Amino acid sequence: MIIRIRSRDGVDRLDVPDPSSATLATIISLIETHLHIPSHLQSLSPNQSILLSKSPSDASSLSPDPSTPLSSLGLSHGSILYLYYDPSSFSRTSLPPPPPSFGPRRKMTIDDLVARQVRVVRQDSPHCSLASFDRDSAHSFQLFLSESLAFSVKRGGFLYGRVGDEGEVWVDFIYEPPQHGMDGRLVITRDPEEEKLVEAIAAGLGMRKVGFIVSRSIGEDRGTDGEYTMTAREVRLAAEYQAESGLAEWVTVVVKLEVNEDGGADVHFEAFQMSDVCVKLWKDGWFADEEGEGEGKEYDPKVTKMKKDVVVGGKDTKVVDNDFFLVVVKIADHEVGCTLDDVFFLIRSVLHCYVLYVLFYLLISLTVRMMDGRRNSQDQVP
Repeated sequence: MIIRIRSRDGVDRLDVPDPSSATLATIISLIETHLHIPSHLQSLSPNQSILLSKSPSDASSLSPDPSTPLSSLGLSHGSILYLYYDPSSFSRTSLPPPPPSFGPRRKMTIDDLVARQVRVVRQDSPHCSLASFDRDSAHSFQLFLSESLAFSVKRGGFLYGRVGDEGEVWVDFIYEPPQHGMDGRLVITRDPEEEKLVEAIAAGLGMRKVGFIVSRSIGEDRGTDGEYTMTAREVRLAAEYQAESGLAEWVTVVVKLEVNEDGGADVHFEAFQMSDVCVKLWKDGWFADEEGEGEGKEYDPKVTKMKKDVVVGGKDTKVVDNDFFLVVVKIADHEVGCTLDDVFFLIRSVLHCYVLYVLFYLLISLTVRMMDGRRNSQDQVP
């Protein structure tokens, strides 16, 4: 059985030899053997919140007893356990480097030298301290996914709201642009004129575009590719929109359906930022296209392919695990300060101004044509 271990360093995979009798202590021992992290520094949990722990004591409170069987934690092949360890006490980067390779060497090019300077590492802290959703907006979005789409296809939208003085993002409404959602793919066909109207409404409410939201389809989660937080296509979209925004606190939210302990279904919202390295690589054109411009032609949702080598974990590679690009953001909810009547009044006002603008434009155009017609008539008089 393969268990995925997600930590501040990324994702590692461990082979558990006897799953039926394995306990959490078994995983701790495997981590010490294969990942070289001392057992007394480890805190393991199926709860992702452990990665946000500020101290080892906070992490220990979220970690189950080491004697707990893996089966009682609901873990199976491909499941994820979250690992916390105090980076001030131990660093995996301090391990001795691997022995040098004495294989055939090729001449270094300028691109090779530049690539060796790009190191992809986990970013510990987000620029956004908190992402808070208006309850009604979040409920409306997930209700449409559940009742109208049944999470059968993907759905996306732009988040509008405010940015606080301490880096917190308050999401007050969601704008869903024209799009075509499929199982595993989302194609957004943006309408510039419609977006201008939305921007005008948001500005009138004292808001701005602050993020992007995307849902996972149930078909993706039933795949044989194992568990992953975001797909390569979602990482591309998130990096593109974050780079376009120029907003340091820009957030990307993933909505997915998960089975709870009682066998029912719960809708979960998770917030992330793309790391600074990820955004820079996108801006500089290092991302390969979806058809596999990098290594390999087959699409793998768990990894993002690069056009040129980058350094990950001390190795040159064109394939980067998506988790290296994700920075976890705390998520909360709130109630928006204005009523729907306020929103409808503003929409009517904006539309009224837009109609007046169109009428004024038509009146000016008609006046110009009439004046041109009179001039032509006067020129024809003998």
